[in-house]
Amino acid sequence: MAEHNLMEYAPIGIMFLVALGFAASQLLVTQLIGPRKRTATKLMPYECGKDPVGGARDRFSIKFYTVAVIFLLFDIEVLFIIPCAVAFKSLIASENATGIAYGTIAFLEILVFLATLVVGYIYVWRKGTFDWGLQARAEAREEAKQMAKRRREAAAPAKMAA
Repeated sequence: MAEHNLMEYAPIGIMFLVALGFAASQLLVTQLIGPRKRTATKLMPYECGKDPVGGARDRFSIKFYTVAVIFLLFDIEVLFIIPCAVAFKSLIASENATGIAYGTIAFLEILVFLATLVVGYIYVWRKGTFDWGLQARAEAREEAKQMAKRRREAAAPAKMAA
Protein backbone atom coordinates (compact mmCIF):
# COMPACT_ATOMS: atom_id res chain seq x y z
CA MET A 1 0.00 0.00 0.00
CA ALA A 2 1.42 3.36 -1.00
CA GLU A 3 1.93 6.01 1.62
CA HIS A 4 0.46 9.43 1.02
CA ASN A 5 2.54 12.47 1.66
CA LEU A 6 0.64 15.67 2.46
CA MET A 7 3.30 17.68 0.66
CA GLU A 8 2.01 16.24 -2.62
CA TYR A 9 -1.12 18.35 -2.08
CA ALA A 10 0.79 21.56 -1.36
CA PRO A 11 0.45 22.94 -4.93
CA ILE A 12 -3.34 22.61 -4.68
CA GLY A 13 -3.34 24.43 -1.34
CA ILE A 14 -1.10 27.15 -2.76
CA MET A 15 -3.45 27.51 -5.73
CA PHE A 16 -6.44 28.00 -3.40
CA LEU A 17 -4.51 30.53 -1.30
CA VAL A 18 -3.53 32.50 -4.41
CA ALA A 19 -7.12 32.45 -5.67
CA LEU A 20 -8.50 33.63 -2.34
CA GLY A 21 -5.80 36.30 -2.10
CA PHE A 22 -6.56 37.53 -5.61
CA ALA A 23 -10.30 37.72 -4.90
CA ALA A 24 -9.75 39.55 -1.60
CA SER A 25 -7.28 41.97 -3.16
CA GLN A 26 -9.67 42.83 -6.00
CA LEU A 27 -12.50 43.55 -3.58
CA LEU A 28 -10.24 45.65 -1.38
CA VAL A 29 -8.73 47.66 -4.25
CA THR A 30 -12.19 48.31 -5.70
CA GLN A 31 -13.43 49.64 -2.37
CA LEU A 32 -10.34 51.79 -1.81
CA ILE A 33 -9.88 53.45 -5.21
CA GLY A 34 -13.24 52.91 -6.94
CA PRO A 35 -15.55 55.82 -7.78
CA ARG A 36 -18.18 56.59 -5.15
CA LYS A 37 -20.70 58.63 -7.15
CA ARG A 38 -24.03 57.03 -6.24
CA THR A 39 -27.02 57.79 -8.43
CA ALA A 40 -30.52 56.36 -8.42
CA THR A 41 -29.79 54.43 -11.60
CA LYS A 42 -26.56 52.93 -10.25
CA LEU A 43 -28.18 51.91 -6.96
CA MET A 44 -31.05 50.19 -8.77
CA PRO A 45 -30.77 46.36 -8.88
CA TYR A 46 -29.73 44.94 -12.23
CA GLU A 47 -30.15 41.39 -13.42
CA CYS A 48 -28.99 39.79 -16.69
CA GLY A 49 -29.75 42.60 -19.13
CA LYS A 50 -33.24 43.31 -17.78
CA ASP A 51 -33.86 46.33 -15.57
CA PRO A 52 -36.04 45.16 -12.66
CA VAL A 53 -38.84 47.67 -13.09
CA GLY A 54 -42.41 46.60 -12.42
CA GLY A 55 -43.87 43.54 -10.75
CA ALA A 56 -42.40 40.07 -10.54
CA ARG A 57 -45.16 38.67 -12.74
CA ASP A 58 -44.59 41.03 -15.68
CA ARG A 59 -43.74 39.57 -19.05
CA PHE A 60 -40.15 39.70 -20.22
CA SER A 61 -39.00 40.35 -23.75
CA ILE A 62 -38.21 37.23 -25.76
CA LYS A 63 -34.71 38.69 -26.27
CA PHE A 64 -33.98 38.01 -22.60
CA TYR A 65 -34.61 34.29 -23.04
CA THR A 66 -32.82 34.16 -26.38
CA VAL A 67 -29.68 35.66 -24.88
CA ALA A 68 -29.90 33.19 -21.97
CA VAL A 69 -30.08 30.23 -24.38
CA ILE A 70 -27.17 31.59 -26.45
CA PHE A 71 -25.14 31.93 -23.25
CA LEU A 72 -25.85 28.28 -22.43
CA LEU A 73 -24.82 27.22 -25.94
CA PHE A 74 -21.47 28.95 -25.64
CA ASP A 75 -20.95 27.39 -22.21
CA ILE A 76 -21.57 23.98 -23.75
CA GLU A 77 -19.11 24.88 -26.50
CA VAL A 78 -16.41 25.41 -23.88
CA LEU A 79 -17.33 22.10 -22.24
CA PHE A 80 -16.73 20.28 -25.52
CA ILE A 81 -13.66 22.15 -26.73
CA ILE A 82 -11.56 21.96 -23.54
CA PRO A 83 -11.45 18.13 -23.40
CA CYS A 84 -10.64 17.99 -27.11
CA ALA A 85 -7.84 20.50 -26.66
CA VAL A 86 -6.44 18.50 -23.74
CA ALA A 87 -6.61 15.20 -25.64
CA PHE A 88 -5.41 16.62 -28.97
CA LYS A 89 -1.69 16.11 -28.28
CA SER A 90 -2.23 12.43 -27.45
CA LEU A 91 -4.41 12.03 -30.56
CA ILE A 92 -1.61 13.41 -32.74
CA ALA A 93 0.87 11.07 -31.04
CA SER A 94 -1.38 8.04 -31.66
CA GLU A 95 -1.83 9.21 -35.26
CA ASN A 96 1.94 9.21 -35.73
CA ALA A 97 2.26 5.80 -34.08
CA THR A 98 -0.59 3.98 -35.84
CA GLY A 99 -1.02 5.89 -39.06
CA ILE A 100 -4.77 6.29 -38.43
CA ALA A 101 -5.79 9.95 -38.67
CA TYR A 102 -7.18 10.38 -35.14
CA GLY A 103 -5.84 13.90 -34.66
CA THR A 104 -6.87 15.10 -38.12
CA ILE A 105 -10.40 13.77 -37.70
CA ALA A 106 -10.71 15.39 -34.26
CA PHE A 107 -9.40 18.69 -35.64
CA LEU A 108 -11.91 18.63 -38.52
CA GLU A 109 -14.76 17.80 -36.12
CA ILE A 110 -13.87 20.76 -33.92
CA LEU A 111 -13.70 23.03 -36.97
CA VAL A 112 -17.18 21.89 -38.07
CA PHE A 113 -18.47 22.41 -34.52
CA LEU A 114 -17.00 25.93 -34.36
CA ALA A 115 -18.29 26.80 -37.83
CA THR A 116 -21.81 25.76 -36.79
CA LEU A 117 -21.60 27.94 -33.70
CA VAL A 118 -20.28 30.92 -35.67
CA VAL A 119 -23.10 30.59 -38.20
CA GLY A 120 -25.62 30.48 -35.34
CA TYR A 121 -24.02 33.49 -33.68
CA ILE A 122 -24.14 35.49 -36.92
CA TYR A 123 -27.78 34.47 -37.38
CA VAL A 124 -28.90 35.71 -33.96
CA TRP A 125 -26.80 38.85 -34.36
CA ARG A 126 -28.51 39.64 -37.67
CA LYS A 127 -31.92 38.95 -36.10
CA GLY A 128 -31.18 41.75 -33.61
CA THR A 129 -31.03 39.64 -30.47
CA PHE A 130 -28.16 41.66 -28.99
CA ASP A 131 -29.69 45.05 -29.86
CA TRP A 132 -31.49 46.00 -26.67
CA GLY A 133 -32.19 49.52 -27.84
CA LEU A 134 -31.71 52.85 -26.13
CA GLN A 135 -35.45 53.54 -26.02
CA ALA A 136 -36.13 50.55 -23.75
CA ARG A 137 -33.43 51.69 -21.32
CA ALA A 138 -34.77 55.25 -21.28
CA GLU A 139 -38.28 53.97 -20.58
CA ALA A 140 -36.99 51.79 -17.73
CA ARG A 141 -35.11 54.75 -16.19
CA GLU A 142 -38.21 56.95 -16.36
CA GLU A 143 -40.33 54.26 -14.77
CA ALA A 144 -37.75 53.79 -12.02
CA LYS A 145 -37.75 57.55 -11.33
CA GLN A 146 -41.55 57.55 -11.11
CA MET A 147 -41.51 54.59 -8.72
CA ALA A 148 -38.90 56.30 -6.52
CA LYS A 149 -40.99 59.48 -6.50
CA ARG A 150 -44.08 57.51 -5.46
CA ARG A 151 -42.11 55.83 -2.66
CA ARG A 152 -40.86 59.20 -1.42
CA GLU A 153 -44.39 60.64 -1.51
CA ALA A 154 -45.73 57.62 0.39
CA ALA A 155 -42.95 57.87 2.98
CA ALA A 156 -43.39 61.65 3.51
CA PRO A 157 -46.79 61.43 5.33
CA ALA A 158 -45.42 58.66 7.54
CA LYS A 159 -42.50 60.91 8.58
CA MET A 160 -44.82 63.84 9.30
CA ALA A 161 -47.07 61.65 11.46
CA ALA A 162 -44.12 60.51 13.55
